[in-house]
Amino acid sequence: MTNVSLSSFAVGLGFVFALPAVFGLTSPEKFRDAMRKFPRSNAWGWSLMLLGTAWFVYNVSQEQVADFQSYKGILLSFFAGVGIASCIFVRDFLAVRGAAVVMLLLAKGMVDTGRPFLGSSSWVLLWQFWAYFFVVGGIWLTVSPWRLRDMINWVTASEQRIRIACGTRLAFCLLIILLGATVYRTAHAGQ
Repeated sequence: MTNVSLSSFAVGLGFVFALPAVFGLTSPEKFRDAMRKFPRSNAWGWSLMLLGTAWFVYNVSQEQVADFQSYKGILLSFFAGVGIASCIFVRDFLAVRGAAVVMLLLAKGMVDTGRPFLGSSSWVLLWQFWAYFFVVGGIWLTVSPWRLRDMINWVTASEQRIRIACGTRLAFCLLIILLGATVYRTAHAGQ
């Protein structure tokens, strides 16, 4: 992910994370139904877990640690096998577990992309904070995936909660998009 600019990454990620918020604000009942199905969705589970597995295997394949070079192929096969086996044998809350893996990998990309610009603007700290939020969230959901189901049930208990949660998320995403289009672009140009 280091070949992606901080500005482009922020704008793209802001848009991707804003879409569910827009959906929740425009169709709260459909949003509620979709969100409540997510934790036990096999389609989302397979998709996210396989995405996370492929992404992780790719990251490991890019590492140049000399100690692992002789058996890197074995490690890559093992990690791919674990990801695929998880889809088959750990199906309970697979979507949440897959989302947790993707969150952790996304956080790595965010930290790697933002780190060179920490001295350019204090607004980059918000980007890094968001990345570490994903780290903590990913670890937490890996350890206790049912908590996401409980959180979703609480947030979607009323239309008002859905609108507040989605409005807050949309406002944050718009801030990230604005920073990506302005401050992060300037920080990138200064480097």
